[in-house]
This record gives sequence, structure tokens and C-alpha cells, in this order.
Amino acid sequence: MSLEKSVEAIIREAQERGDFDNLKGKGKPIDLSAYFETPEDVRLAYSILKNAGMVSAEVDLLTEIAALKERLTTTYEEKDRSRIQKMIREKQLQYNVMMERQKRQRKEN
Repeated sequence: MSLEKSVEAIIREAQERGDFDNLKGKGKPIDLSAYFETPEDVRLAYSILKNAGMVSAEVDLLTEIAALKERLTTTYEEKDRSRIQKMIREKQLQYNVMMERQKRQRKEN
């Protein structure tokens, strides 16, 4: 059996089991605008990083920010909340500076 037919069989079995029934956005078109708005060289770099099992510094920062925001929802001590909010602001600032630097570099090229 060819690789293509094996993959098709695996997908068909997953469909029959209902593995794809509750996916987010089911029945809606995929919004690829952000993908195509990203410059081709950046998409290529992200793809290489992803295939190597790595993420960009931007993604790392966004992940850290999301984790801090989640932590904030379960923190009730005002002192701890203030510290976490400060950390979120610092990470957000780092992210914004990083994005602005990339935007300027793209304009220069």
C-alpha cells in the first residue's frame, strides 16, 4: 500500500470515529489573511523553526504572557497580583519593541 493510500485510510478511520466532529471553526472557512500578510521570508523562517521543534522569541513571549494572565485569574493576594501584572506589562513591552524593530527592518529592506 502506498503512503498516500495509508494516510487516506488513517484519515477516513478518524472521520468514522468522529475525531474531527468537534474541531474549532468546523464548517467555517479558514482565515489565512494573517498568514499572507506575513512576509514570505518570515514565514519561511517560522516554518524552519517549527519543523525543528522550536518557536520564535515572539511566540515564546506571547506564551509567557498568556501563562501570566492565566496565573493572574487564580491569584487573590493583592501583592502577588501586582507583581504578576507588572511582569505582564514588562513582557508586553518586550514584545511590542520586538515587533516594532522587525517592522522597521522590513521597511529598510
